[in-house]
Amino acid sequence: MFESLSDKLGGVFNKLTSSGKLSEKDIDAALREVRLALLEADVDFKVARSFVKSVKERADGEKVFASLTPGQSVIRIVREELAEILGGEAVELARAERPPSVIMLVGLQGAGKTTLAAKLALSLRKDKHPVMLAACDLQRPAAVDQLKQLGKQLNIEVYSEEPSESTPVQVAKAAVEQAADAGTHYLILDTAGRLAIDDDLMSNSKRFETLRHRWKPFSYSTP
Repeated sequence: MFESLSDKLGGVFNKLTSSGKLSEKDIDAALREVRLALLEADVDFKVARSFVKSVKERADGEKVFASLTPGQSVIRIVREELAEILGGEAVELARAERPPSVIMLVGLQGAGKTTLAAKLALSLRKDKHPVMLAACDLQRPAAVDQLKQLGKQLNIEVYSEEPSESTPVQVAKAAVEQAADAGTHYLILDTAGRLAIDDDLMSNSKRFETLRHRWKPFSYSTP
């Protein structure tokens, strides 16, 4: 999602910086493209509308239309507002009192959780944190194999079980035990994509919640 959003915003920014002097009409057109990019990235329409409104108000207040570099000024405001939406400042992932710290990736079907799980694991390893992946998506036939292949490419351990003989919660529990025995700092659970109307997947989410009572913090991330 972030890669797609970054590409689309990059296109908007290139137009802004190549236009020289900008009119209010130019800014409005650019912000419409920003709003569309946010909506296409599954950002809530109320959040996208509020975001664009904040950027426009700041642009008016800072009189960017009269500045020598209006495009750069708008880009700065957009970046600052995006950073504010994402929390305002970077913070480290929370660590459990005893390993592992469990991170469960949840989100819509096709949102790219499996690839994100591998990228997150690689990032943590680069920061010198022992990390392990767990293939808890037993709904999509190729999901387990995909995660195992990514783990092999990155030399990161992946815990998995035969989908037809296990359940996502069983995989998660076994992975937590194995990570704990190995002293692994972070365990990333790759789960199946879900919709609110999917009773089985939503039920699995509730069962995952029971792991929190023993392993804290138990972090949730939605791509």
